[in-house]
Amino acid sequence: MPAAQPLIRARGLTKDFGSFRAVDAVDFDVGGGEAFGFLGPNGAGKSSTMRMIACVSPRSSGELTVLGLDPERAGPEIRGRIGVVPQEDNLDLELTVRENLYVYGRYFDIPRAVLRDRIEQLLAFAQLTERGDDRVEPLSGGMKRRLTIARSLVNEPEVLLLDEPTTGLDPQARHALWDRLYRLKADGVTLVLTTHYMDEAEQLCDRLVVMDRGRIAAEGSPGRLIEQFSTREVVELRFGPGESERMAEKVHGLGDRVEVLPDRILVYTDNGDATIDAVGQRQLQPLGVLVRRSTLEDVFLRLTGRHLID
Repeated sequence: MPAAQPLIRARGLTKDFGSFRAVDAVDFDVGGGEAFGFLGPNGAGKSSTMRMIACVSPRSSGELTVLGLDPERAGPEIRGRIGVVPQEDNLDLELTVRENLYVYGRYFDIPRAVLRDRIEQLLAFAQLTERGDDRVEPLSGGMKRRLTIARSLVNEPEVLLLDEPTTGLDPQARHALWDRLYRLKADGVTLVLTTHYMDEAEQLCDRLVVMDRGRIAAEGSPGRLIEQFSTREVVELRFGPGESERMAEKVHGLGDRVEVLPDRILVYTDNGDATIDAVGQRQLQPLGVLVRRSTLEDVFLRLTGRHLID
């Protein structure tokens, strides 16, 4: 039985802005029903890639198909079958929550009776039923974000594009939003998201690409990437101000590799407790010691020498 065709396919996809290359010949596939992520810092090319997928920014070169269609030839058809959650909420603050959904739904020529029923379902999904007749302006950031996602679902999209969906939200609002996205995925909606939050990528993504300076540095599941590019644990050693460089030689060889940062030294190891014992045997006296599991931040640091949040 032949493998299912990807819903989104890119080969050599490139985006130039004058002499600046924002996306540099990237290849990726997104399968139906999966949550696929673009992980990287601001300026990595994530949003430029998403805008090409969303059919609002033409590619400069390379190949791109969305739902089996070419965005340059079938942009309106693709836009009718996808949902887009932009990086910044662009709700109409003067309208009520329900009116925002209704006005947006009319762009898709959804019959009024069908749209009214769908709006009530979306309000329940976004946990905004009791705020349906309230104006948008006084809502919290988390409520506005949930409304923006609800609005993007009004046309029952096959693919939902989310650009930095939880930027600026507090931890409680982020987790509430993640819960809504888990439900969408369980219902079979394909999610494509950009983020520079490692925990968000690990929580939401079945598979992701790590982007840096317009290129893809690695691809795989979060667990597979950590296994491939990092160790099971990381020991963080904090010394006095300006001491990290001087102490680097003294911790050399304590783990598989060592990263020296301005405020701490990271020792990558498969046995954190044994590494801490070795630190003591060398009579080193860090001001602070922390053992943690490896994360996608460590993968990014290994691949690029930089942090996800610059």
